Amino acid sequence: MFISIAILIVELIRPSVFKKFLKTVPKRKTIVLACLGVIIISFIGIGSSASKTEEKKDISTLANNVEQQAISQTTTIPETITTPSEPIVAKTSETKTAQPERSVPTTTPTNPQYEYYSVSSVVDGDTIKVNVSGTIETLRLIGMDTPETVDPRKPVQCFGREASNKAKELLTGKKVRIEKDPTQGDFDKYNRRLAYIYREDGLFYNKYMIEQGYAHEYTYNVPYKYQAEFKAAQKSAQDNLRGLWSPNTCNGDTTTSATVSTSSQTTTTEQSTGKYYTSSYHTSKYYYPADCPGWKTLSSSYLKAFDSLEALLTAYPSRSLSPQCQ
Repeated sequence: MFISIAILIVELIRPSVFKKFLKTVPKRKTIVLACLGVIIISFIGIGSSASKTEEKKDISTLANNVEQQAISQTTTIPETITTPSEPIVAKTSETKTAQPERSVPTTTPTNPQYEYYSVSSVVDGDTIKVNVSGTIETLRLIGMDTPETVDPRKPVQCFGREASNKAKELLTGKKVRIEKDPTQGDFDKYNRRLAYIYREDGLFYNKYMIEQGYAHEYTYNVPYKYQAEFKAAQKSAQDNLRGLWSPNTCNGDTTTSATVSTSSQTTTTEQSTGKYYTSSYHTSKYYYPADCPGWKTLSSSYLKAFDSLEALLTAYPSRSLSPQCQ
């Protein structure tokens, strides 16, 4: 276009210049028309080029927009994925929190529907004192009877100390729940509350003492709730010669004094003048008569010897006769 304009100007000023190239001087009209045609064609070309440039810009802009949109969508995808995951996490947390509430305790299976009371003292094998809301109440335990140790009208009966010591071993420092029995009333004639007791770990104390030979089954006037169970427990103790049923202790007869023989011996094992042994170690629970070889397994560092059972129990009142010796 610029060349055409230049040619047109030269033609108007000095047309003789074209003679060098064309060997003749063209007519001015021809030159003007030719230059104008070139100029017009150039304008058309420029317009077309500009249009194509705009189209390229539009295409480039469109491509950029598409790319930005794609990037934006890619960025928002994790948010879309994360959003539904939040309630899932919350549900998982709720499930984990609820699990301990459905689990069953294994160490101390205390039933929350029961109330437990601290044992304040053990009177003997069948009578204890508990703290009920700050008041000390005496409980006479239903369905069982242990040999006497504290009745001022009677001497200490055969196997009474063992039963009392076992009661202390099982109940001292423990908590118990109390079960009443409508068939027996609330109190006995000495105003002691009548009850069955259970430790926090579920041990049914009344039945256990009968089953292990520390107490007789005892029915007072009318049958009680667990009479059949307790009679079966006593039968088991008799058949297995446990505790007071052993021929080496009372042979089932606890009405005799602890100082009187229940067999051909002159004294019972409780008051025998022979040696008695125990261990002073803090976890020890038992004592051994001299004729029971179990004491020989005790560590010599802790072995303690006594001339009588009474002396041993004075020093170690919580000790009971070893099952090996029964």
